[in-house]
Amino acid sequence: MWRQPKAVWAVAFASVVAFMGIGLVDPILKPIADNLNASPSQVSLLFTSYMAVMGVAMLITGVVASRIGPKRTLLLGLVVIIAGAGLAGMSETVTEIVGWRTLWGLGNALFIATALATIVNSARGSVAQAIILYEAALGVGIAVGPLVGGVLGSISWRGPFFGVSALMAFAVVVTAFLLPSTPPAERATTLADPFRALRHRGLLGVAITALLYNFGFFTLLAFTPFPLDMSAHEIGLIFFGWGVALAFTSVVVAPRLQRRFGTVPTLLVNLLAMTATLAAMAVATENKTVLATCVVVAGLFIGVNNTLITETVMKAAPVERGVASAAYSFVRFSGAAMAPWLAGVLGERVNVHAPYWVGAAAVLLAAGVLALSRSHLRGIDADEDLDELSEATAISVGSDS
Repeated sequence: MWRQPKAVWAVAFASVVAFMGIGLVDPILKPIADNLNASPSQVSLLFTSYMAVMGVAMLITGVVASRIGPKRTLLLGLVVIIAGAGLAGMSETVTEIVGWRTLWGLGNALFIATALATIVNSARGSVAQAIILYEAALGVGIAVGPLVGGVLGSISWRGPFFGVSALMAFAVVVTAFLLPSTPPAERATTLADPFRALRHRGLLGVAITALLYNFGFFTLLAFTPFPLDMSAHEIGLIFFGWGVALAFTSVVVAPRLQRRFGTVPTLLVNLLAMTATLAAMAVATENKTVLATCVVVAGLFIGVNNTLITETVMKAAPVERGVASAAYSFVRFSGAAMAPWLAGVLGERVNVHAPYWVGAAAVLLAAGVLALSRSHLRGIDADEDLDELSEATAISVGSDS
């Protein structure tokens, strides 16, 4: 699995940097609120604007990549992220930061969906191995993001934003030199293709499952810094532990559980465990030790979930991987965008326990949706060779057109 072409490693490295952006701002949410006199719900819009634009923009990623090629799409996404993060760091109000985070989300959309399809298409071995490599990059990025954000955020809340810009500039150079030129696709993707892909009930079921699960995930990510009420460095360390747990289970634990128990049974148990963790956070919100411990424990379940759901998406519908990724990401990110904002509102207007109860209910509902969709997901545990899957996908696409 680890013997891959330079192109795969180049995209994987850039993915690490891109995913750092998710957790990088977590330790500075409270400092931003304190320095700019903003409420938790206002600051949580940094996540909401980012996720909402990223979800909608996922619909155009396939259209852009199929016309200018994956490499140019990846580079365009990275350049947009550099601009969005840098301008956010130069902002003077929360509204300005929220606005530039939307630009950041657009860049991430162009990059993330294309990166997943590029790694799966360029890697050697099976689909599962390629996705584990992608999830390893995701895990490392999410783990390092809060740590870097905590260190830079302890100097200034602007530090993490400028840090992302600098790292992304380096990622642009690496991607430009190590990723070979990739021609546009033979068949240009249209805006309608992701919606057509969602006609496949297996893909739709997994996408809705991911939407509800991400609701709980981003409730934990965006709201927890406020009841923890710690310094940026301390919160960075807690979420670093969360990211390490996520990276470990996504790469090491998820494949073993999948081989032994199967994808859907593993996901169902995992979602129930995540529900229990959020419920524990709802009960013991005032206890910082319990809250911090639950954050790290949640990383274990999130890692398993991310790997197995991503692999399921790549196999659930007989369409191009870029289209499947765009359709799935549109559903999960667009819906999950409301979670950070809603968590802030519930924490302000109801109590600090309410966001976690709502998050737990959403993840429990995700388990129910997945259980109802399992009849459409037969065969996803077959270890398909990447070349064989490419041929099968091409045949299916040709027969559909």
